[in-house]
Amino acid sequence: MNLDLANRMISTALECRRKRGAKPMTVAVIDAGGHLVALQREDGTSNLRAEIAQGKAKGAIAMGLGSRELYERAQEQPYFIQAVTTLQNGDLIPVPGGVLIREQGRIIGAIGITGDTSDTDEACAIAAINAVGLEADAG
Repeated sequence: MNLDLANRMISTALECRRKRGAKPMTVAVIDAGGHLVALQREDGTSNLRAEIAQGKAKGAIAMGLGSRELYERAQEQPYFIQAVTTLQNGDLIPVPGGVLIREQGRIIGAIGITGDTSDTDEACAIAAINAVGLEADAG
């Protein structure tokens, strides 16, 4: 994961948002170690969106699962997800929109998007990853 790749994915995700007529978004890209590489917040987003986008991506990296799968786990095992969120210092948002980025099956990072519905956030994340020739793993 590098800055150029992260910025290309962010640009594509925001273009997806515009084509869908979705609400303004915040997009975060992190590397496989959970470190922020790039983040963009569109005008009109609320003040917690940067943290939410990072929480979706960081939760996916921390657990090795897309945030859609984390959402499903939260329904079945809420105490487990609550405990893991505490261990992660709150950086785990178990709703769709956090997608692992794979290259030849290996996790190289994650993208987290927030701003519209979780399904739209996730769809734009997947579109961004696919547009740069990598594999999206939403869970």
